[in-house]
Amino acid sequence: MKSDNSIDSEYKGFEQGPIRPPSEAYSLLIRITRNCPWNRCSFCPVYKESKFSIRPVEYVIKDIDTVRKYVTNLLQLADEARQKGKKEISTADIYVDPNESRAFNAAYYWLAAGMKSIFLQDANSLIIKPSDLIKILVHLKECFPWTERITSYARSHTVARISDEDLLAIRIAGLNRIHIGLESGSDKVLEMVKKGVTKETHIKAGQKAKKAGFELSEYVMPGLGGVSLSEEHALETAGALNQINPDFIRLRSLTIPENTGLYDDYTTGRFEKANDLVMAKEILLFIENLNNITSYIKSDHILNLFEDVEGKLPEDKEKMLNILRTFIDMRPQEQLKYRVGRRLGIFSRLNDMNNSQKLAKVENACISLGITPENVDRNIDELMRRFV
Repeated sequence: MKSDNSIDSEYKGFEQGPIRPPSEAYSLLIRITRNCPWNRCSFCPVYKESKFSIRPVEYVIKDIDTVRKYVTNLLQLADEARQKGKKEISTADIYVDPNESRAFNAAYYWLAAGMKSIFLQDANSLIIKPSDLIKILVHLKECFPWTERITSYARSHTVARISDEDLLAIRIAGLNRIHIGLESGSDKVLEMVKKGVTKETHIKAGQKAKKAGFELSEYVMPGLGGVSLSEEHALETAGALNQINPDFIRLRSLTIPENTGLYDDYTTGRFEKANDLVMAKEILLFIENLNNITSYIKSDHILNLFEDVEGKLPEDKEKMLNILRTFIDMRPQEQLKYRVGRRLGIFSRLNDMNNSQKLAKVENACISLGITPENVDRNIDELMRRFV
């Protein structure tokens, strides 16, 4: 997609984009690009009405400098408070330019979170010129030398096209973690959801990122193949990751927001959505076929049915498989209760079913909401859409 920079005739102040990975909840968000350069994935509701643009480097530098100014002021205030024996600081003593309130808020919350990490927004920061990205990274490290981690989303298609020399230079300049939305290793699934990348490119990009020394998070979307491609989705995705060996494999179970192309396919019957039981069997097959890698599987999203299906490969593999097998072997009525309890936020892991108080809350909720085995899939879909 062509970048639209017509909106950058003048600097309009500090910017932050709409999303970041859950693992970057405590990161300072620095916006380098706006929206997504691809923006065609049929499962994704983000950025659909927005044009992609690259922010001028000097604007990003201004954002960083403004945050640094307020971080410095807040640190000085905290030192003064400590010297006076106070446990809290009063920000009323800091003058905040009304045009810089967003930068001040970003600095304040980042300071409160420990100032350990920075996340570069939006969907694919590595699409900019390597020299520009390095300039931004160097400035970040100069301004915040204590930062432990600088991270970014990236598309496999983009990473695969960057030279090994440039990737290494970017990593040395300070970017040390990349988040890539692999979603699936199946070419059929990738084509169906208009991902704009192939399994081969996913593998190439992942291997290049690892070679350059990046910490790599690959996102997998259980359910993305629907019912018909569930098995292929599991096997081909495991096969791709076996060749990449990322540091993290992050599960993001499919939900289908109304403002997506996949929702149209779903409502017209072209896409048959996998329910939780089908998805559990798919994840079981997927993890069973992860071999000879040392990745850490993370289930760090509210959309996932099992928060406790996570651990280090290969040592925790059997533990994760046993959780999935336990759910699959449960009686349908017990599966229903766990599914509803998880989607209502009452349960987070399978052994919460042993908590009589939580179980009673779920049983009462099923009665009050009129959830039955016949309508549970529809109700679960509605509950999941609340988190998208």
